[in-house]
Amino acid sequence: MFVDGLQSLTGELLEVIRLDCPKVHCITNTVAETWTANVLLALGAVPSMTAHPDEVGAFVTSAHGLLVNMGTPDDQRNTANALAIDIAQAESIPWVLDPVFVDRSPVRLERACELLERGPAVVRGNAGELGALKHDNAEGFAKFCADYKTVVASTGQTDRIEGFGRAGLVNNGHPVMTRVTAMGCAMSAVVAAFCAVHEDFFEAAVCGLLTVGVCGELAASEHSGPGRFPSAFLDLLASLEAKRVNAAARYSELVLA
Repeated sequence: MFVDGLQSLTGELLEVIRLDCPKVHCITNTVAETWTANVLLALGAVPSMTAHPDEVGAFVTSAHGLLVNMGTPDDQRNTANALAIDIAQAESIPWVLDPVFVDRSPVRLERACELLERGPAVVRGNAGELGALKHDNAEGFAKFCADYKTVVASTGQTDRIEGFGRAGLVNNGHPVMTRVTAMGCAMSAVVAAFCAVHEDFFEAAVCGLLTVGVCGELAASEHSGPGRFPSAFLDLLASLEAKRVNAAARYSELVLA
């Protein structure tokens, strides 16, 4: 089923982000920090990146969305993650979990499962990462997502988003995006920004992924190499108009049994 409503909503929420400038605090890996901050700034959000336990609480308290990325699971970030999630839960701030490479590290997988129990608004990962989480939780993963209203966004050549009894596919993007460091990490931050301005986290996840996918396609049409693509992506994201998103977005809703 082709759904125009979420394509239109994407453009509307993009404008809301630019008007409201939501603060998104990102506890992310060292490789991704600069790129993630630049993507959020181009989107219209206000990023903050500290992972120091002494000050992370103050930043999360004043934020509208939170990203917890497991790409650099050192002791400081592990402590900061727990503190940040405590505050996000207490203040009803939506947070996004990015379980980076949990399919390659048993230690990360164990920690990701612990964080999953804390009720993220969205879990965004690739098929391998989410497959590891589902296998580790067996049948309990689907039940958990239903019980806690967690949205699962599996990104790749086609993105699949599921949650709140709904599921859909985003068919935007370009292969060059897989050749740019931290593209997925920044994608999770964009989803957090959309969750910060829209209470339906399924729709927020779809709109965030449509925005990144459309912008990636447009940027690749100008510069399809991994060197010049990032600059083109940021420029296009900063100037992306709602009508252009609506025209290029390809989203289809699935009928769940």
